[in-house]
Amino acid sequence: MNRFAALRRPLLAALAVALAAPVIAQSNATDQGAETRIRKLEAEVRALQRQVFPGGDGKFFPPLAQPGTPTASPSGTPASNPVSDLLTRVDAIEAQLARLTAQQEENSNKLAQLEARLTALATPSPAPAPAPAPAASVAATTPAAAATTAATTPASAPTTGAATGSNLTAMTGPAPRPTATAPAPRPTATPTAASGRPAARPAAPSAQRLAAVRAIEKPKTDDAGDDEYSYGFRLWEAKFYPEAQQQLILFLDKYPRHARRSFARNLLGRAYLDDGKPVEAQKWFLENYKDRQFRDRAADSVLFLAEATKRQKDTNRACIALAQFVDEFPREAAGRLKTQYDATRAGLKCD
Repeated sequence: MNRFAALRRPLLAALAVALAAPVIAQSNATDQGAETRIRKLEAEVRALQRQVFPGGDGKFFPPLAQPGTPTASPSGTPASNPVSDLLTRVDAIEAQLARLTAQQEENSNKLAQLEARLTALATPSPAPAPAPAPAASVAATTPAAAATTAATTPASAPTTGAATGSNLTAMTGPAPRPTATAPAPRPTATPTAASGRPAARPAAPSAQRLAAVRAIEKPKTDDAGDDEYSYGFRLWEAKFYPEAQQQLILFLDKYPRHARRSFARNLLGRAYLDDGKPVEAQKWFLENYKDRQFRDRAADSVLFLAEATKRQKDTNRACIALAQFVDEFPREAAGRLKTQYDATRAGLKCD
């Protein structure tokens, strides 16, 4: 009996274990399946959160990459914060401004030196005292005749081998401001007391010319100064050169600080040049070139200055002006004014 009881106890324990094993295995399998499903749901929720809230805070959305795992930075990520970028741009602007300031000072210094040399060359040297003229000749000489002689005497050509820029003034001499002159009148016949023959006298413009000038419309805009210049340009374009000269001089006297000032002086020189007055044209071209503030048409004036001296058969001065144009305005010489430069240089034997 005791032996049977001793054998029964291990058998009962083994039977209990055998009966409980399937239950425990089933429970473990159920727990692992639930854990797997829960982890899958959590991963999907995190992926959905990142799609709805891209770039969210890390405390709410843990990063997918763990520490130590190399990750590629997304495109468009700034290398630094906006304040650092702004400071960098300000430093770049300040450096560029410093370079521009230095370049402006250097250009001003060069222009000042050039102006000093031009002024030195424009100073006339003392001329020897003229021989006394006969009394009859002195009596016959009038102030008007003396002024005409002085105005029509050409300046002497430079004899020194100075630099091109220094010789520019020597081509035409000093540039006094020309005064407005009325257009050359046409002579009309009037009887004289001595011979009864008709003598020349100034005549008013013909009715046909007056009508043609009045037909040119003067612009009317908000800029009165620009209207005056544009009217002078239209007169010149219509080949009314004396009227264009008067209109442009009126503009320069009335609006001395207008933005069109350089355009007007260059066009005024062209009006005199087209009117067959190269000496008067040279004065305006040289004055426009020497202006250190209004230089929109300075290159054009130097080139037209060469054309004016070429028409006077002065090859030396024309070549000096062309050399000055190429040296100081190489961009215009190779671009906008190249055709005109080639035409002006044609026929000149310049070194």
